[in-house]
Formats: sequence, C-alpha cells, structure tokens
Amino acid sequence: MTASGQTEPGAANLPPVPRTRAELLAALPAPWPVTYQTVENGTLAIRRAAPVDPQVAEPALLLHGLGGSSSNWADLQAMLRDTLDAVAPDLPGHGWSPPPRDGDWSPRQTADSLAELVVKLWGGQPVHVFGNSMGGAVAVQFAGWHPELVRTLTLISPALPKRVPRRTTVHLPVVATPGLGTKLLQRYFATDPVRRAHATLDFCFADPSVVPEFRIREAETEVRRRDALPYVQDAFMQSLRGLLATYLDRGPDRPWKLANRITVPTLLIYGRQDKLVDPIAAHTKAFPDSRVVLLMNCGHVAQIEAPDLVAEAWRRLLPH
Repeated sequence: MTASGQTEPGAANLPPVPRTRAELLAALPAPWPVTYQTVENGTLAIRRAAPVDPQVAEPALLLHGLGGSSSNWADLQAMLRDTLDAVAPDLPGHGWSPPPRDGDWSPRQTADSLAELVVKLWGGQPVHVFGNSMGGAVAVQFAGWHPELVRTLTLISPALPKRVPRRTTVHLPVVATPGLGTKLLQRYFATDPVRRAHATLDFCFADPSVVPEFRIREAETEVRRRDALPYVQDAFMQSLRGLLATYLDRGPDRPWKLANRITVPTLLIYGRQDKLVDPIAAHTKAFPDSRVVLLMNCGHVAQIEAPDLVAEAWRRLLPH
C-alpha cells in the first residue's frame, strides 16, 4: 500500500485465496503493509489486505485485542480477500499507532475515532465489523453508537462484562490499580521479551504448537520493537482501565444495553479452551439477531488459531 491508500504494484500477483489451513500454511502471508490515516484524536496505523477484485469487495473493519495489533488479522484477511476489502487498524497506543491525542483510551472514544476512519476510507458506507477480545468491546461500542456504519458484526471472544471473573483474569483489576499495578507492569516488562512473547502464545492459544514458526518470530520481533517505545506500559495500563470501566458501568448505555440496540446480524465465536473469556458468558440473548459458534479446540484468538473456521463461519452464517 502507498500512503494514499492505493494498491501497491504487484498486489494483483498475490497468491490465490486460501480456503483451508493447509493452503494458508503453504503460502503464509506476511502482515500487510502499514499505512497511516489521521483522525481528530490522533493517527491510526492500518493494514489493508489487497482484495481480489476491489470493485466488488465489501468493506470490513477488524479490531484486535489488548496488547495485540493489526497483524493479528493477517491470516483471516488473506482468507477473505475474495470477498472483503479488510482493514485492520492498530488501536491507539498499540502496534504502530501512537496514543490518542486527548488521552482518552476508553472503548467509546476509540469507537468514535474508528467511525471517522470508516468515513475517510469508504465515505460512510456500512462495513462488516470484526472484533476480538478488547476489540470486541470496542466493536460493540462502535455498533451501538454508529449503527449506520455497520452491516454485520462478528465478535470473537469479546471482552464483555461478566459478574464473576474467571480465575485466570482476577489479576487484571490489580494490574489496573494505580501504584501497585504500575509496579507489577514494570516488573513484567523487565522480563525477557522472548519469554513474554511465548507466555502470551501459551495463554491465548489452546495449542501453541499450531502457531507457525514464522508467526512466532514475528511475535518476538514485535515485542522487542514495542519495548523501545516510551508509552508502551502506559498504553496497556490505560487501555485496560478504559475496558474495565465498561464492566463497572451501570448506566443506560452500558455494554449489554448497547448490545440490545444492535439489530444487524451478529456472529459470536468462542473457543472452548479460552482461558480469558468463558463461553458461558456469551449472553447471546443480548443481541437481537445473533448466531453462536463454539470451536472446541480453540483458545482466545480464533482468528489466528483457526482462521479457516472463522472464515467458514462468517461465510455461512452472515448475509453478505
């Protein structure tokens, strides 16, 4: 991609769209190139997959989770190139995106910036929205507050409120606590970056052995690059606080009330082996037009661990 958003020379020579995981692994795509778009609250880095036919491809917005980046969607973008013009932004303070200009890390503010991005990229045409984990929480805010910009909604292990936290997530409110949380994060970020990258893979995947070596090396490189940024710890802390604030919201626009107002077709995808989000917390009745997929041998990031199954579910279960 060029800075103007035009397709790079040679994009038409990309390999055929993979349909199975074997086909994907045979021609594993590198993360799509980074370009930048300015919005009122700062700058968003984006990775845009080159669609097979830009004239018929439908716009899509793919939102990653806490501590992740737009590269988390590279494989799914490759598998949906025949259908989608798929743009994955780095959320504020993540990936290659700097922190928000006004210091507001809330999912609501991020959703507003993404709405501006959609208008800039596609003139306000409704888009297919995908969100994983924290990106799922942002996607609900986006769909709830900007319904005119949403065509379908796909949530992969979305980080939505649950009354009782899981044993594996009880530490998150402690990490978000001023003072103590800062010290804990400093200690965590002082550990070896390669160990941290592998610990994340072990925690987020049901079976880390399915991660191609190429992707593991990318994860290690990304952790090292992020460590050099002066705001990386603050970005994690503030994003976590903004997310947890939605869990404590008891107002009329709290996440589950927003979900009640989302009328577009909604696909909920959960991993049975997810250590972070319990499929039992799906609250499927909260979304008026929903369908649910449970992937038995999958963890928290199904779009990476099983992109072929996610693509198949999206093709079969949502109108487009």
